[in-house]
Amino acid sequence: MQYRLEDIETFLQVADTGSITQAAERLCVSKSVISKRIVRLEGMLGIALLHRSTRGVTLTDRGQAFSQRALRIIEDLNLAADEVAEHGNELVGQIRIAGPLSFGSRYLGELLFPFMAHHPRLQVSLDLEDRTVDLVREGYDLGIRVTRSPALELRARQLAVSRRVVCCSPAYAEKHGLPKTLDELLKHEAIGYSNVSASQLWQFEPEAPGGEVRALAMRGRIMVNNGESARSAAVAGLGVAMLPLFIVGDALCKGDLIMLPDLAEPVPDHIFAVYPQTRYVSRAVRGVIDYLVTSLSETPPWERGLPCRGVRPLETP
Repeated sequence: MQYRLEDIETFLQVADTGSITQAAERLCVSKSVISKRIVRLEGMLGIALLHRSTRGVTLTDRGQAFSQRALRIIEDLNLAADEVAEHGNELVGQIRIAGPLSFGSRYLGELLFPFMAHHPRLQVSLDLEDRTVDLVREGYDLGIRVTRSPALELRARQLAVSRRVVCCSPAYAEKHGLPKTLDELLKHEAIGYSNVSASQLWQFEPEAPGGEVRALAMRGRIMVNNGESARSAAVAGLGVAMLPLFIVGDALCKGDLIMLPDLAEPVPDHIFAVYPQTRYVSRAVRGVIDYLVTSLSETPPWERGLPCRGVRPLETP
């Protein structure tokens, strides 16, 4: 029997997503093409791989057994292809990357695009949005996360520290004054970020060694779901904002925003490269991660040129 590799890979996508529609979106083909490939594979095997109903598809017992075995074979095949290509420096293949909108548009693209120019056979699909993407369910090879800690179900490598600052516009400071303590800060209008709770966003380092992190339940009349919008709201004088330096560093240096200097240090985030816990991680994915680690681990580009407007330089080990 001569099985078509594209039929097996298509079946594995349907098995992974539980949906012909989602498998079609991942593979950029029509649902009819997906169905045709599955029927052809079932005909070659002489078994039913899927239960089909109006609610979707599920694997038969034999379909489940075949998917587990076929997945291992595909991973071994990809590993073998990588090993054959190990002697060259060029990266080959397709990678789907998910990243946050502000960091992606400001820095991730600027890093990745010259890297791609050096690897002309590397194909990258870069999707930027601020929601937390399910890498496995949505078929991504790599994700970039700005967070305190990555999800436990994913592998992760830290790329950089992302320092955060509390800031406001000069006009807001002149009208309302600058708080000197966290208790005073609670009385100010805050620019909210809807992707995390206020107590998660507004966290500050202990004032004394061995103390506890303090979280504030800040309130305000504006809520946004994107860091760039939060910065714009702060520049417009609508309140105080807790934002990463990679978003507000330039506004601080230009004087459009000022830091609140007397407060405790905000708890920093970290920027991670995360990827699914599979046996096989392609050479292309490993190459991109290594490049990002090298590019960001010492002094990230948004930290260069500091201090300005009270921002102290990043302390490196």
